[in-house]
Amino acid sequence: MDRRRFLLIPLAGVLIAPLDVEGQQPGTLPRVGVLTLSVAASMPSFQAFLQGLRDQGYVEGRNIALEFRFADGKPERLRDMANELVRLKVDLIVTESVLAAREARNATGTIPIVTAVHGDPVGAGLAESLTRPGFNVTGLSLLAPELSGKRLQLLKEVQPKATRIAIVWNVTNVAAPRYLAETRSAARTLGLDIQSVEVRTPADLNPAFEAIVAGRPSAWMTLPDGMLLAHAPRIVEFAARARIPAVFPDHEFATAGGLMTYGPSLATNFRQAATYVVKILKGANPADLPIEQPTKFDLVINLKTAKALGLTIPPSLLARADQVIE
Repeated sequence: MDRRRFLLIPLAGVLIAPLDVEGQQPGTLPRVGVLTLSVAASMPSFQAFLQGLRDQGYVEGRNIALEFRFADGKPERLRDMANELVRLKVDLIVTESVLAAREARNATGTIPIVTAVHGDPVGAGLAESLTRPGFNVTGLSLLAPELSGKRLQLLKEVQPKATRIAIVWNVTNVAAPRYLAETRSAARTLGLDIQSVEVRTPADLNPAFEAIVAGRPSAWMTLPDGMLLAHAPRIVEFAARARIPAVFPDHEFATAGGLMTYGPSLATNFRQAATYVVKILKGANPADLPIEQPTKFDLVINLKTAKALGLTIPPSLLARADQVIE
């Protein structure tokens, strides 16, 4: 079992600042488990979560204890990690993917669970509705299927002569069919053919890469998914090697070297997840806390990658970008 803790050095200067909240004794600290499919070093969003706690007066080791469990992109590890957090009798569990939330819910029906990142908690059976979850799961959803169509439009702006787009999606993700349907609809409007490339586990990624190359698409994209996000560096490396333009849903892909990303801010979600944690620790019932949906979406363009691919990004597109990586 990997029990590595998340490296907190980037926030060390912040964490030693004075608190307005009186610290509890170590034996009485509320304990929060964080269960993630991702690799710790590739998830700066966790710093946003820690800062969100700090903003409300909670600092690890002073008035809150955190138990991080990182599955390093290996879904099969999540179940044991979820069960371990339950055995530790944590007061609350924070998750960052559909798979992590599902395993946490399977492990406990009583410990509150806050999803910082989830595609469709209602469709997954984790909540009765967004307005009143009804069970022990609440938090934030990234469900915005209409964004898949907008990502296709971005690819079309970069590759005006594109005729065929490969779509990589995880068939085990309950939200994926909705994303795929929206993508197909947008593709018809744009006059694009779709090459559907299905994956289920990390072992399917190399065959998926081979299928993309064999299909000779003009460009390609991934649908939102925690497993794919956990393997962002590997996916971006393939994109560079294959020299096929791609757009991704999460900012982390762009910082890893991906051409473009468009989607909700994961850092914003994690920061907001901290407010759910505090509310629940103060007595709120997760069954009564509405699940929030994204309202802000960021376009990130990596000009260094565009240059490597021999692409010229239209000035109109650059002007709309929230961040340009050079």
